Order: sequence, then C-alpha cells, then structure tokens
Amino acid sequence: MDSQELTSRVRALRARGSTPKAIARALGVPPATVAPLVRAIAADDHASAPERELVQCWVSPGWSQGLTIDGHRDWPDVDTPDPGASGLVSVLVTRQARHGKVRVCGWLVDVYCLGVKDTIGPRSMDQRRAAELTGSYFAAYQARPLAAPLDLAQHLVFGAVAYARRLGFEPAPGFNHTTSHLGPWTGPSAITFGRDGKPLFVQGPHDNAASILNTLQRSVGPNNFHYLVTP
Repeated sequence: MDSQELTSRVRALRARGSTPKAIARALGVPPATVAPLVRAIAADDHASAPERELVQCWVSPGWSQGLTIDGHRDWPDVDTPDPGASGLVSVLVTRQARHGKVRVCGWLVDVYCLGVKDTIGPRSMDQRRAAELTGSYFAAYQARPLAAPLDLAQHLVFGAVAYARRLGFEPAPGFNHTTSHLGPWTGPSAITFGRDGKPLFVQGPHDNAASILNTLQRSVGPNNFHYLVTP
C-alpha cells in the first residue's frame, strides 16, 4: 500500500484505541514504520483538539481534600472517606469528534507531590463506550464522579504539573499530547497543592521511592515534606 493509504489505515486503527504494536500486527508492517505515523497523527489531533466542542468534564469525588482553594466556590466536591491520604485525583474530559463520535482524555493527578502520573487518550469512541469508560475510570472511588466545569480540570491538571515541576518531577510520558484537550490556560492555579500546603509523597506500586525522596530533599529540604512508603 502507498504512504497515504497506510496513514489512513493507521489513523482508523488508532481511532479504535489500538496500540502501535497492535496496529503494526494488523497491517503486517514493522512497528518502526507505524511509530512515526502514530506520532504525526497524534500531533495533528493535538493541534485541532481545541476546536472540538466540550461534551463533559468529570473529576473524582473528594478531590479537594487537603488542598486550599482561592475562590471558585462554584467548583463542586463532596466529603469522602480518606483512608490512605493518597492525594490521587482522576480527571476525564470528553469532546465532540467527527462522525458522531467523541474523544476522551483522562489524567491521574497526584495533587500532593508528583503531578500527572498517568494519562489516557485522546481516544475516539461512540457515546456508549465513553459512558462505559467513565464508569470504569472512576470505579475505585467511593462515590460517583462529579460533573465539573472545565476550568476546574485545567487548574487541577496544569496546576499540579507546575507544582510538581517546582519539586523536580516531570509529568507522565505523553502528557504533552493531551494538553490541548483541556483547552488554553495561562495560570497560575487557584489551588494550593501539597497536603495542607506541604509535599506529601505516598508511594505507589511503580514509584521509585528512594529517587523521589532524594529529589524532595534537594528541592525543599529534608524537614519540609512528608512521606508514606512501603518497607
């Protein structure tokens, strides 16, 4: 197949949520051939995403626990149990796409320390699959996700990234391909991050605790942060 047909087929498979390796297997081409096409398609989608109409924005319940908010009394939240004080907040934004579909993008945000730890999407799907994804994305929380204004998502995601960078931590790989899904934002955030204003590192299953603690000691000093790590 010529390059135009290959790009078209890669785009179609990517829109279904296929990984680059799965796309390469489906088309019978080397992964090295598919990877630059996926990056180019993602960059194109990234550039055009702000033009898409916002469908829905969700945040996890209890997102504001331990945080200080300057104004924005319209931002919703509910009280939830806080057994682990992890500071993990999930954000999901859905925008209109072509051909009656929607595009969904999500962020897992450590608002106490590390910023954006993981992202999904943007993924193109129909409304039914988007509803299923929303349910599974927030299934770990003890209350239903909250319909939220887009500016709350922006302040949470961009603000947490800025806070984490001041501590010495970069957002998850692929974060730059998701930012336009949130729309333009200039900052600063109205949210004071960290648990009660001080960094709190809660070790996750994939965190290198020693490296993170060393980074915090260099950036804020040994007595200026808290941590919970597994022995």
